[in-house]
Amino acid sequence: MKSARIKGYGSTSDVIEIDQNTPTPNEPSEGKVVVTVKAAGVNPTDWKLSEGYMQQIMPIQLPATLGWDFSGILEKAGTGVSDIKQGDEAYGQASVVFGGSGTFAEMALANADNIALKPKTLSHEGAAGLPTVGVTAWQALVDTIGLSKGQNILIHGGAGGVGSIAIQLAKYLGAYVATTVSEKDKQFVKRLGADEIIDYKTQIFEDLLSHDYEAVLDTVGGETYSRSFKVLKRGSGVIVSTLEQPNQELMEKFGVKAIFEFSQVNRERLTKLAQWVDQNNVYVNVDKTFPLDDAAKALEYQRNAHPRGKIVLAV
Repeated sequence: MKSARIKGYGSTSDVIEIDQNTPTPNEPSEGKVVVTVKAAGVNPTDWKLSEGYMQQIMPIQLPATLGWDFSGILEKAGTGVSDIKQGDEAYGQASVVFGGSGTFAEMALANADNIALKPKTLSHEGAAGLPTVGVTAWQALVDTIGLSKGQNILIHGGAGGVGSIAIQLAKYLGAYVATTVSEKDKQFVKRLGADEIIDYKTQIFEDLLSHDYEAVLDTVGGETYSRSFKVLKRGSGVIVSTLEQPNQELMEKFGVKAIFEFSQVNRERLTKLAQWVDQNNVYVNVDKTFPLDDAAKALEYQRNAHPRGKIVLAV
């Protein structure tokens, strides 16, 4: 079968190869499934993995097929898998990091607990863009923050993959949503439901917002993360970052809680996410679709273009 693989670490354009003879996953072992991949989502983790930035915390055996997220059709299920069957449309993760075979391929092996039935209201391209960013937003807002009606949240990077889902989820939960984006993305996040939109290039968010926010979701990191402590309510505010480890000094200075969010994609969260998407017509914006043969170009675009929503490979 065809796949996009790396045999070593380095510049994305140099190390990604299209392999026409990748071994096809056949008989799944206990707790595993084999899927036909219709579309694969591209994440920042993919180019970071190929360029070697994550080899210490996420060691993989080379050569390796890239790709975490997918949407497709279940072909075979191993023993112990009874609630999803051959022919079902499924979505989820199949990364080599977590015992899968990689999703930038015509077929993939995945852990049954890392997949669920695909949202019915989404195309395969839309569903492929959802697992990592959707679960990250759900885990942060619902499981970690416990965001509720009437609360205020600041979402950094509102036009990105996580941010665009988080805005819609926060509005569904009844929160007031402020977000930081560039000028070109203001109308996009307004359509998603953002109440207050700040141009991070020309405006200073901590000067514009009241300093009584219950929550911040940070997908940007760096100076943006540090400055965000200023807008949180002393004593009860919480900042969740997908990039930064908790800063103890800032936590003590502002009297708030800081949490690093590592997304854990599992069947339960994927199922709840799919139900929410189907019930509320959640919008997954696919910024650009590339063919599998152009996987290297897709990763370079993800790395350099600050895409609006998601990048997807059509397999």
